Amino acid sequence: MILNLIWDWRIAPVKNPGISSVESPYFWAMENVDNLIFDLGGVLLTLDMPRAEQHFTALGVKDYNTLFRHGNVSSFFKDYEIGAISNTEFLESLRNLAGLPLTDEQLITAWNAMLGYFPEERILLLNRLKSKYRLFLFSNTNALHLSTFRKIYEDAFKGKTFDDHFETAYYSHLLGKRKPDKESYEQIIDEKKLDPSRTVFIDDSALNIEGAASAGLKGIHIKPGMSILDIGF
Repeated sequence: MILNLIWDWRIAPVKNPGISSVESPYFWAMENVDNLIFDLGGVLLTLDMPRAEQHFTALGVKDYNTLFRHGNVSSFFKDYEIGAISNTEFLESLRNLAGLPLTDEQLITAWNAMLGYFPEERILLLNRLKSKYRLFLFSNTNALHLSTFRKIYEDAFKGKTFDDHFETAYYSHLLGKRKPDKESYEQIIDEKKLDPSRTVFIDDSALNIEGAASAGLKGIHIKPGMSILDIGF
């Protein structure tokens, strides 16, 4: 992760005054912000990648890290994230990648194992922010994960609907575009008539923050060990 801090311009020089990190105590004034766009996994929803690895390994998958490491994954993962292939096609590709005669149920359980839970304090923060900002979600995700994390939320918050926290929740497989492609952010900006200079995108991926910055958005990079509670809205 390569993007560093955005210090208050009066304190220290910066390369990009639209990008910040929550480990910095200095931020541009939030009163100049009208809109917040949140990432999902690692920002609002916890992720448990070791748990996914354990599930796949228990099924007999060898070299999990080689097959699934970010940057090395097969192209069908990205195709699935933009809705270019169906659940059936994805599962068959996943089965072929594993090289094992696994059932759909086994693959789905292992695939969904990475999804954690929604910390209550993060949801309470969303409730508080909704009265001050226009809230949006933009997640690189897929059909199987979408149905699963929606249920995780509903089970935890007594039948409430996760998407109701946002004016619009954008999911890559429905949008047909994914982060960090500039066009994905521009479509959201255009559809919602957002002023990029007054819009903050919050993500745990430096690459996605860079993509947002290329579309003119401000960005806050949530680094490992940090959370949206550290931003200090």
